[in-house]
Amino acid sequence: MTAIAEITMPGLMTTLQDLGRPGLRHLGVPLSGAADPLSLALANAAAGNAPGTTGLECTLKGPSLRFRSEAAFALGGADMNATLNGEPLDLYTLHHAKNEDKLVIGAARTGARAYIAFSGGLKGEDFLGSRSTYISAALGGHEGRALISGDEIFSAELPAAAPRDIPKALRPNLAHDFFLRALPGPEALQLSEGSLASFFSAVWTVGRRADRMGLQFEGKTLPLEEAAPMASSPVFPGTVQCPPDGAPFLLLCDAQTVGGYPRLAQLIAADLHLTGQMRPGDRVWFQKLSADLAREVGRQKASFYGDLFPHGFFC
Repeated sequence: MTAIAEITMPGLMTTLQDLGRPGLRHLGVPLSGAADPLSLALANAAAGNAPGTTGLECTLKGPSLRFRSEAAFALGGADMNATLNGEPLDLYTLHHAKNEDKLVIGAARTGARAYIAFSGGLKGEDFLGSRSTYISAALGGHEGRALISGDEIFSAELPAAAPRDIPKALRPNLAHDFFLRALPGPEALQLSEGSLASFFSAVWTVGRRADRMGLQFEGKTLPLEEAAPMASSPVFPGTVQCPPDGAPFLLLCDAQTVGGYPRLAQLIAADLHLTGQMRPGDRVWFQKLSADLAREVGRQKASFYGDLFPHGFFC
């Protein structure tokens, strides 16, 4: 078992993530996995790995590492001013480190999460077929928690292919404005016609309540029509709920599997990866789509990325 590097500074939240645990919500198991799975998959491709190979997810401010052996790696997602021995590093490009080299991942300029994919992947604790860290239940990854100073990361020693070139047209263009496409949710009619139209036309701001479970929007509130108490019902990453205070809440990758608040909207699968890059202060617009158009958008996006990203995550 080869130690790749030691964590000398952990950053704000650095965890081991892959593409998570899809298909288990009926058992009460959240998806988990990378908050921005597309950026992880593209970084993996640049490192010669399969799309779902385990890497590091870094939130807002990244870690510092001291390499313990030679390693090849690629960066993706948010630009966090990464340097190797003081030299700046490009995203989606294969880099090589030697023993005692120092990798420093700084603060995100735009976006919320960066990914470090190591050629051969990272070793982690498997739970239900995934090494993703699910912190709420202390499962997977490295002891089910975020990395701390002194932790070591180890190579999974998976066979790596030739690194892939990631054209600029395929690289996510991160900014502070997000346009998300969504279908009306099962309880959307608990809003008045005017309030529902307002939800799909208003500019929303990501509030300070934002983590891997979800984020709350600030701005106007949405008054709900009087209705009988709602029984807990299925929710998913991308579900927009409306608590009694009228401030919509968007569920993300670590969200619970059922909830008792009205479900106003459901993001289309093709846009879910964008939510992992939203940070407090960013602005969000929602566009209403039909189910047929949502499926067509998913097919087009899957065709656009081809084998760089698993087809099922867009459809």
